[in-house]
Amino acid sequence: MKVFVTRRIPEEGLKLLERECEEVEVFEHDRIPSKDEIKRGLKGKDGLLCLLTDRIDRDVISSNPKLRAISNYAAGYDNIDVDFATERGIVVTNTPDVLTEATAELAWALLLAVSRRIVEGDRFTREGRFRGWSPTLLLGKELSGKTLGVIGAGRIGTAFALKARCFGMKVLYYNRSRNEVLESRVGARKVDLENLLRESDFVSIHLPLTKETHHLIDYRKLCMMKRDAVIINTARGAIIKERDLIRALRERRIFGAGLDVYENEPEVAEELKEMENVVLLPHIGSATLETRTKMSLLAAENLVKALRGEVPKYCVNPQVLKG
Repeated sequence: MKVFVTRRIPEEGLKLLERECEEVEVFEHDRIPSKDEIKRGLKGKDGLLCLLTDRIDRDVISSNPKLRAISNYAAGYDNIDVDFATERGIVVTNTPDVLTEATAELAWALLLAVSRRIVEGDRFTREGRFRGWSPTLLLGKELSGKTLGVIGAGRIGTAFALKARCFGMKVLYYNRSRNEVLESRVGARKVDLENLLRESDFVSIHLPLTKETHHLIDYRKLCMMKRDAVIINTARGAIIKERDLIRALRERRIFGAGLDVYENEPEVAEELKEMENVVLLPHIGSATLETRTKMSLLAAENLVKALRGEVPKYCVNPQVLKG
């Protein structure tokens, strides 16, 4: 088994690959490889371990007729043309579950940072503008007793919503199917998207990026939200139409936003950088030592099992295995 890894991942995963595979080639530069660099690295390889920043499209996949498995070092897999890989009989895997709690925790960190204006306060203090306690200084929003809207109640959305118990919040959720865990444990109520946006004080997005969810949140939807509402996105940037979010923030249609992902990532709109009512993070939802280590091991295990003809723990196109 010969494999190509598009970026250096935590050593535990690489060591596993090196034990099990005849050849492991790693793209050694600390940057996103170009399509041509991925195609060159992939030449003659049986397996590919890639990151969510790598666009593994039809062109990349068809560049190597030997390719038998693609392991994505991420929970989402919108960066891969899964349909084409399936046509070619290529197994595609991902790494959900292990990053659930880390991402849910980061969403709460963003929600608190925006609501209590933490980043503004830090900057204010560092710049020497703090002159003592003031009854009107950096007034934010309390969470206790408020309504939390969760868009997407899968693994991460569920873990995120369960933590609302700590603040005594009411929970609304928008999802294709009922979530009995949320309903029984936090009294959550399933509603349509428009009602969720209208009723929630805080909204957090936890959906995969698909044709249906692309630009799901646009200016019209943002204007449905309360004027003092907060929106958080730790899922995929293009679920929110970024230009519309900028307009809504500029017009103070909502209180603020916390973003870990962007529509044209890694580009971040200059307007967002200039706004005080936005907290911006560099896509670090799963960035804990524990989680990234688990992801590297899982991605490596998935790839090795797929190349051996075994069933990997997580496969996004299981029909290939049945074939």
